[in-house]
Amino acid sequence: MTPQLVRTIAALRQEMDEWRRKGLTSAVVPTMGALHEGHLALVREGLKRAQRVVVTIFVNARQFGADEDLSRYPRDEEGDLAKLAEAGAHLVFAPRPGEIYPAGFTTTVSLGGPAKAGLEDKFRPQFFDGVTTIVAKLFIEAAADFAMFGEKDYQQLVTVTRMAKDLDLPIKVVGIPTVREESGLALSSRNQYLSKIERSQASAIYRVLTAAAEKIRAGERPSRVTAAARRSLTTLGFRIDYVAVRNAETLAPLEAGDEPARVLAAAWLGDTRLIDNVPV
Repeated sequence: MTPQLVRTIAALRQEMDEWRRKGLTSAVVPTMGALHEGHLALVREGLKRAQRVVVTIFVNARQFGADEDLSRYPRDEEGDLAKLAEAGAHLVFAPRPGEIYPAGFTTTVSLGGPAKAGLEDKFRPQFFDGVTTIVAKLFIEAAADFAMFGEKDYQQLVTVTRMAKDLDLPIKVVGIPTVREESGLALSSRNQYLSKIERSQASAIYRVLTAAAEKIRAGERPSRVTAAARRSLTTLGFRIDYVAVRNAETLAPLEAGDEPARVLAAAWLGDTRLIDNVPV
């Protein structure tokens, strides 16, 4: 089945309204394109929860910093559409920038809490304002019942979940476990930037985080564990942005030994920035 492609908000709303008139539930999968198996897993999970799935493809310039090359971000709309047809998506919303941010657009959705946790926001201060603005627009435009997000971008997942709750948006945000290569490397559109040698090294970040989570579960102090993880990754050739253990629901620093926790990391390998996380 080839999904229908629409490029305007009016056309998206027309299709979504028609589904609702027929009593059909729907799920939205927001993406920036360059789709891989991780994205397709979100589509398949959406199909388990809803009768229709819409995938959005939009490279959102507002979440890129001045030192990040927007033009370098991979784009392959034709390939994306072929993958979505195979995965069973029903509708693709791929708007032009002017459709999303027309002349005179001045609104920004900005969160505190998990969006100001000193993780991704510390190194990409513009990122979450860009993410929450575009995601809020997509949630309103699609008005779907479910929104599917991967756990690989864990701070993003927690942030958009908080945003939907705070703004009383009638949509359930669903987090889906990270899809990994056989080596353990989390699937990401940016993995294609890795050289062959770097790709073989990159899975070490998952192994180090998994070992850290096991040590914390065994009762070791999180501060000692994360310090050891940073040393290990540095020895393996990574340049560390952060390795941290946080409350899994709020991303606040841990206060009690029995709260749900997540180990999160961001590190550079060559010119490629990798992020990953594992539950404790």
